[in-house]
Amino acid sequence: MPKIVDLSVPIGEKTLSPPSVNLQLKMTSYHRGPGFWQASKIEMLLHTGSHVDFSLHVQENGETAVDVPLDRVCGPARVVDLSFAGANHEITVADMEAHAADVEPGDIVLVRTDWTEKHWGNFPTYYMESPYCSAAAAQWLVDRGARAIGFDCFSEYCARLPDFTSEDFIIHKVILENGAILMQQLTNFSQLPTGRRFQFFAPFIKIAGAEGSPARFFALLEE
Repeated sequence: MPKIVDLSVPIGEKTLSPPSVNLQLKMTSYHRGPGFWQASKIEMLLHTGSHVDFSLHVQENGETAVDVPLDRVCGPARVVDLSFAGANHEITVADMEAHAADVEPGDIVLVRTDWTEKHWGNFPTYYMESPYCSAAAAQWLVDRGARAIGFDCFSEYCARLPDFTSEDFIIHKVILENGAILMQQLTNFSQLPTGRRFQFFAPFIKIAGAEGSPARFFALLEE
């Protein structure tokens, strides 16, 4: 039996969205008797916790959750091991050249920093001091044919700033406007192998009109 590695973060009523919106998750539960029966409503930003972004996030008339088939975000994946990256480290082309040289067209690329494993739930530190990706490094991955790119950190530097503009949202634009998919706030990359591919899955909620969607990321590892 393959081993399942859960790559998703837990979320709850203490979970905050990125500071660009700074919305706290709220859950309201409804009950009916006799006996026990519960149905709950959740209010949260679609970009809270582990999620997938689609091009409508940065492009008018872009793709939504119902437009993207699952084969765009499921399949052979490879880890780019940047676990040396500390707080506020900018992921550069030099990092990619040194650690991602084996990325091939069609790969799903998972950029490992271990930041989420160390700091998820520690707000605002998680967002405000995270390693982040440079536009050139994101372009480097897109140019090598990565079809989906996932980060275990808060990859977009500008999104920690309160007054960023749509044009500053450069990592999203580089990835999404070039036909790749962006996956964010993943975790447990330290449990994945380096130097070989493995099967990765990113099932997301199929919401009409949605520019992003919560996801339950996982990998299957052959033992």
